[in-house]
Amino acid sequence: MKKSIHSESEMVKAVKELESGISAEVVARGHGVTRVTLYNWKSKYSGMDVNQVRRLKELEEENRKLIFENEEKGVRY
Repeated sequence: MKKSIHSESEMVKAVKELESGISAEVVARGHGVTRVTLYNWKSKYSGMDVNQVRRLKELEEENRKLIFENEEKGVRY
């Protein structure tokens, strides 16, 4: 999986700027991302603070590892 060049705090900051009423074009340009990326961040991180985003990423990584381990054991869902 490709590592993001933007930190969780940058993503949350961008989403909060977008939610505060600043246009998507201005926010996207300011953070060096496309509007599509900005709206993807919004759909995933809207209403979260930085600690919640970090916890979400930890849980996603743990889930990925568990799925991989179960696939190695031959467990099917």
